[in-house]
Amino acid sequence: MNTQPGIQAALANVTSAGPVLLAILPEATRFSLRINSGNLAAASKALGLSLPTTIGTRAASGTRSALCHGPDEWEILASEDDRADIEAAFAAIYLKAPHSLTDISDREITIVIEGDKAVELLSVGCPINLDRLAVGNGKRTVFDSAQVVIYRDARDSFRMQVWRSFLAHVWGLLNIANCELAAGY
Repeated sequence: MNTQPGIQAALANVTSAGPVLLAILPEATRFSLRINSGNLAAASKALGLSLPTTIGTRAASGTRSALCHGPDEWEILASEDDRADIEAAFAAIYLKAPHSLTDISDREITIVIEGDKAVELLSVGCPINLDRLAVGNGKRTVFDSAQVVIYRDARDSFRMQVWRSFLAHVWGLLNIANCELAAGY
């Protein structure tokens, strides 16, 4: 449930004056999966892709992807059309492969950050060295005290997932920093 009606629509219309493209993506299907490593084969089969086992790595197949957050934790992204199928597939394996599959779709919003200065812009609020984040991988971190997940899609293209309640703060800071980059600060 959207706890702040209209905030995504209002922010999506904001245009940033800076060298980095900032955009808010439409809402997507997201799940948090917690499962014992002994049941990964069953979970991978249910999802239709091999779950990665190294923290920070991501696997993708078609419209589905999974990012490993920990030894027993994954974030699954999928198209809205896949939601019911994923839920049914995991329900079918529950007795043999106990797990927790939680729909977190309404919790987060995704911001796209693209351009030659994307890493510099993100460094304004992110303490990790994003130059070391390999293309295709992701990392749970913070952005100016807000918990976020950052995916690196290309050398100069990132997606940041931020909790809906922190969206206005993070979006505002990104836009201010982008303006400062444009001014040469």
